[in-house]
Amino acid sequence: MAKKSFEENMIRLEQIVRTLEKGDVPLEESLKLFQEGTELVSSCGKLLDEAELTVKKIVPGTDGTPTEETLPYEQ
Repeated sequence: MAKKSFEENMIRLEQIVRTLEKGDVPLEESLKLFQEGTELVSSCGKLLDEAELTVKKIVPGTDGTPTEETLPYEQ
């Protein structure tokens, strides 16, 4: 299975939340949806962590031209 984007995961997570909020889903299906949702939350968290590690800042270089600078990662 191909790795889904953050946006695709968020769309699916929103669908799951709306479905569960209706309250008309059988218990077994609710549990499956809840499990899928928790996996999506975990996946989104990992994607955000990866993105945070690669954030760059544009700063003026010594000659005034824009230069990329990697921001330090702090935990």
